[in-house]
Amino acid sequence: MDRLKQLESFVSVATRGSLTAAAKAEGVAPAIMGRRLDALEERLGVKLLVRTTRRITLTHEGSAFLEDCQRLLTEFANAEASVSAGGLKASGHLRVTAPAGFGRRHVAPLVPRFHALHPEVTISLNLSDRVVDVTGESFDCAVRVGDLPDSSLVSVRLADNRRRCVATPEFVRRHGKPRHPSELSRFACLTLSSDASQTRGWAFRVVNEEGNQELIHLRPSGPLDCSDGQVLHDWCLAGHGIAWRSTWEVEAEIDAGLLVPLLEEFAAPPNGIYAVFAGAKHMPLRVRLWLDFLKEQYGNPDFWGGRA
Repeated sequence: MDRLKQLESFVSVATRGSLTAAAKAEGVAPAIMGRRLDALEERLGVKLLVRTTRRITLTHEGSAFLEDCQRLLTEFANAEASVSAGGLKASGHLRVTAPAGFGRRHVAPLVPRFHALHPEVTISLNLSDRVVDVTGESFDCAVRVGDLPDSSLVSVRLADNRRRCVATPEFVRRHGKPRHPSELSRFACLTLSSDASQTRGWAFRVVNEEGNQELIHLRPSGPLDCSDGQVLHDWCLAGHGIAWRSTWEVEAEIDAGLLVPLLEEFAAPPNGIYAVFAGAKHMPLRVRLWLDFLKEQYGNPDFWGGRA
């Protein structure tokens, strides 16, 4: 006898409280439902239901098993629906949070696209540069950029992210290029002000005196600084200096020739762009589909160049 059918019959009988009602809902004889339950209990070696002529009650083991069965059957249905055009439809409300700058550029445009694919899902997008408490503030998913702090949350890496030194072609024509990170002190650099979160400075991978590669952090300076990364980006595009920005922010401008990358041979290893959520144990279908959608979009190289 099919094990899945046994579980489905058990859940149906337990939730309806009646063998006859469960059999009627499935369109089979009550005796068939009874045989399925007998086979399940025999296989497990435990009594799940106490059946009398008047009613059916769950044993202690049956109550615990019912919760697990309901979860497993829901996850099974969700898994089928995620790959079946005729499967279950995602519905309900999805709450997503992301950093303000990244979210404006690379999350907000995706929200209407996702809604068009799943019109029964309503979506709230929160953009904030503070670290949002995902569980405490009841968010289904947070998109985060950079190294993640230790946490009980589950994370899925969606894409790599690198920091790149960039300047306009005109700035390079007027001032030249630094040939080594140590030469940045001779150039006007556009940096986050001291009250911003980027405390370790600009990261580069260099060869030390022993001939080994090591990661160094520099804190270049210049006549202009700001606590807002978007302002630094705008100043860089206006030709006011060299900036150290994420690939997600400058890839399109590099492709368009508006910015040129500098010190590429010294670029630090990439960090990540992540989806963070409370856990996968009871994940609703709408959240699973949202994660799959993000992975598909961010996995397309053209997305970061603004061509997707």
